[in-house]
Amino acid sequence: MTRRITAALLALLAAGALAASAFAAGLVPVYRNSMDTAAQRGQILELSGRSCKRSGANGTLHVEIGKQTPACAFRTPVVGRDLQIGATERLLSGTPKELRRKAYVGLQLRAGGGGRYELLVYPVQRKVQLLKVTPEGTEYLAIAKSQKAVAGVDKANTLRLLAVNLKSGPEKGTTRLQGYVGSTLVARAGDPAGGTLKGRYSALVAGAPRNARGLIASADDVVVRVPSPY
Repeated sequence: MTRRITAALLALLAAGALAASAFAAGLVPVYRNSMDTAAQRGQILELSGRSCKRSGANGTLHVEIGKQTPACAFRTPVVGRDLQIGATERLLSGTPKELRRKAYVGLQLRAGGGGRYELLVYPVQRKVQLLKVTPEGTEYLAIAKSQKAVAGVDKANTLRLLAVNLKSGPEKGTTRLQGYVGSTLVARAGDPAGGTLKGRYSALVAGAPRNARGLIASADDVVVRVPSPY
């Protein structure tokens, strides 16, 4: 089942924009990984995906997706509810040409137990999606097309995804979500049912709808931040 964000939730989102900006200003790094060494790359562990081949080259983590696999996700050591994850990711030209248009790179928060938030960036389409995935289906919280901030094949997309529960005010309990490409805020949403996600993993992801066989992507400069005070 697929659902789109309602008009009421869009109004809620607009009303909370200032609160979301305040979160972004109060984040403290708790984990960094430049992927420069094999030991650093070894800190990033496979989270999901049937056939996910990983390697290291030029200070990056490389991932190649195999048969019957729509996506591969790799988690950081940081586990928590209210986090921001960032990374520099690339869709590489080794990806078959017929796959590139539907291929994405992205980030996950609150992953685990069949659920997660995802920020997905499609380098060829220059499209961004902010998703909530549960065992019941996928909810599109925000979609942005023709984003100039999104870079193409072999080019760096510096991504950030924030998920934080509001602790006071009329939106108390709502999960505030923000997605960035570089310094550009490309996706923003409020999820009043954020408590339905019980997972706590923060992760990198690459894939394509239904089958991403042959997709090759890279990631480096991973950073995870927490709100201050946490």
